[in-house]
Amino acid sequence: MGTKNDAAFLIDDILNLYEHQSTQNPNMPLRGVFYMADEYRRYIDKYRLNVYGNSLIRLPLPQYYVFYNGLKEEPDRTELKISDAYSKKYPDLVPCLEFKATMLNINIGHNQELMEHCQKLKEYAQFVDEVRKRLDEGARLEDAADGAVNSCIEKGILAEFLIAHRAEVNEVVLTEYDEQFHIACEKEESRQEGLRQGLELGKEQGIQALIVTCAELGLSRPDITEKVSVRFSLSKEASEKYVDTWIPTEK
Repeated sequence: MGTKNDAAFLIDDILNLYEHQSTQNPNMPLRGVFYMADEYRRYIDKYRLNVYGNSLIRLPLPQYYVFYNGLKEEPDRTELKISDAYSKKYPDLVPCLEFKATMLNINIGHNQELMEHCQKLKEYAQFVDEVRKRLDEGARLEDAADGAVNSCIEKGILAEFLIAHRAEVNEVVLTEYDEQFHIACEKEESRQEGLRQGLELGKEQGIQALIVTCAELGLSRPDITEKVSVRFSLSKEASEKYVDTWIPTEK
């Protein structure tokens, strides 16, 4: 449940790259291209393969899976393609590169067949669910993590691992959810800032419309200034600045 949880390994000439994500990220195919290129570079260096020779180099077949257990509802299986990110300016051109990330939802209730074939993955999903249940009931994060560990040990869910690494698990849970809270706060702050800017823009447009309309009706500058001040609760000085902006003083 941290950030350093990707793994790459060879199984029967298949280069597997697995990664865990607690937030949905549409840029995983692009990141996967970087990861896979690094793995192939290491593979070529390890076996001293000559990429400049006349013989075709045989490479292991790439497979890229993202295990997702975030809070946003997602289907069991989603295919993310790097081609979805390409510019659509030239639709007649065929991209020379395609790369696919297969995102698997490992939350409780998803990918049942996969879970039944991988007991540890199933138990991990159960542990995460135990933490979230306690958070939904209003428990503090520290208490939710500790309570989930106790409950899972009693039920035999990841028991051996949790007993051996209890302190580390608690620390990782706290870090993970602190990061999610921080991201959520940043999003809320951005939303509030966008709302504020929108209101300010709307206010500016309203002031402009009032000034232009009053001027077209032949009202004097002092009368327009007063109307702006009253309508938008502005000081006389601020109203005068707006009037000067939209009705420049004739020289």
